[in-house]
Amino acid sequence: MEINELANTLEAVLFACGESVETKRLCQALDTDITSLHDAAALLDEKYENSGIELLRLDSAYQLATKRAYAPQIKAVLEIKRSSALSPAALEALTVVAYNQPVTKAFVESVRGVDSSGVVNSLVEKGLLCEAGRLELPGRPIAYVTTDNFLRAFGLSSIKELPPLPEQSGQVTIDEIIEAAEENAADDGE
Repeated sequence: MEINELANTLEAVLFACGESVETKRLCQALDTDITSLHDAAALLDEKYENSGIELLRLDSAYQLATKRAYAPQIKAVLEIKRSSALSPAALEALTVVAYNQPVTKAFVESVRGVDSSGVVNSLVEKGLLCEAGRLELPGRPIAYVTTDNFLRAFGLSSIKELPPLPEQSGQVTIDEIIEAAEENAADDGE
């Protein structure tokens, strides 16, 4: 298939799907290789340069979407209510999952130090997290990972684009806190 025809076919498939499609699946369905698929995507990028539509790259997937600049008009026409902002607890839990995925609720709770079941369930309902199977641990806990919606919401193409975590040298460790508490207790006992 010639590259222009491949680009048109890719556009039609992504439009019909309405959500992200893995590149591997696209290559199989379009009977093409990854290089040709990326070339076709580049043609679509050029085509959409002066358009209200854009081609998103989400990890190893593609999706057609409207450009953010037109969101207010789209919301007005569709009468979409403004989505509520995430709470600090939700952002904290989302951060724990994003940087450590796949993780269990218990892991999120151990990092945050508080019950996180409700927060994790809320993030799943919002489509920012999803279940990624069960771990081979006692009780077979559910593992959670971020979704393509998470990438879209934060303007990322891949989880690898997350900013680096601060260096540990500037952070206090739990061992240092325990050691200081023991020293204070010993000083108080004298």
